[in-house]
Amino acid sequence: MKVNMKGTLLASTVFGTLLLGGCNPLLVLDPKGPQAEVQANDTMMLIFLMSGIVLVVLALLVFMLFKYRASKQSPDYEPPHIHGHWLVETICIGVPILIVLFLSFRTVESNYLVESAPEQYKDEEPLVIYASSSDWKWHFSYPEQGIETVNYLYIPANRNIEFKLYSYGPITSFWIPQLGGQKYAMADMVTTLHLAADVEGEFWGRNANFAGKGTAEQTFDVTAMSQKDFDEWVEEVHETAEPLTEEKFEELLEPGHLGRSTYTGTHLEFSPAPEHNHGKSGSVNADHNEHAGHEE
Repeated sequence: MKVNMKGTLLASTVFGTLLLGGCNPLLVLDPKGPQAEVQANDTMMLIFLMSGIVLVVLALLVFMLFKYRASKQSPDYEPPHIHGHWLVETICIGVPILIVLFLSFRTVESNYLVESAPEQYKDEEPLVIYASSSDWKWHFSYPEQGIETVNYLYIPANRNIEFKLYSYGPITSFWIPQLGGQKYAMADMVTTLHLAADVEGEFWGRNANFAGKGTAEQTFDVTAMSQKDFDEWVEEVHETAEPLTEEKFEELLEPGHLGRSTYTGTHLEFSPAPEHNHGKSGSVNADHNEHAGHEE
């Protein structure tokens, strides 16, 4: 059977264009917070750096193939025996060393920026949220506000959010691509993650680590709003939501998928976070007691 290659290529091009036209922009390159902006800038820097290296190598390859092609030389040509050339060896060794030094410096600098509270919000009191995972859902506890949500997160924009991450099951990875990088949540320790949203809007979060058959659907919604709207939402929750009991929380921990739900009170009162707190001095229980005092 004769295949029309021109028609096949045209059809593939049209199909690919239509398919890509419906795709959203890469979320990691569309930052909405200071931590994510640092990571997006580093990603673009690496893309340009690697592209430059590839283009230089390809250009040298084309040059060498053209300059030293066999048809250009006489039949009796013999290349000279060369032991080495100081300039070539300096470039081949020096350029990679400079690239590694530059990337090492940039990595340390970026690591410090994304691991600490955003610079513009350092003088403000952070909103502390305990984010714990179970098979296959996310539990968000607001100890200062005395509320808890499942599979969705409301935060005030333009404020440092200090997440306390841990797990009631296997290791998971907390990730909101447009606000910052991912960080592990483990069963025997608490890890601290600082994020902030510079604009109001709706974002998407998920578990970025494989944790069983339900990992693909272990997602959550994030809504950043003004501080006034956030305070009004907290008041509404206290007026309408049911209290979270120990029996209800044990039911929520059962493996499976759930929709969004809201409760007054938090599970920290009867199921506190692990005592080992990685990333901040002091125990998690001490932090919890302090937040409980504010709530009272």
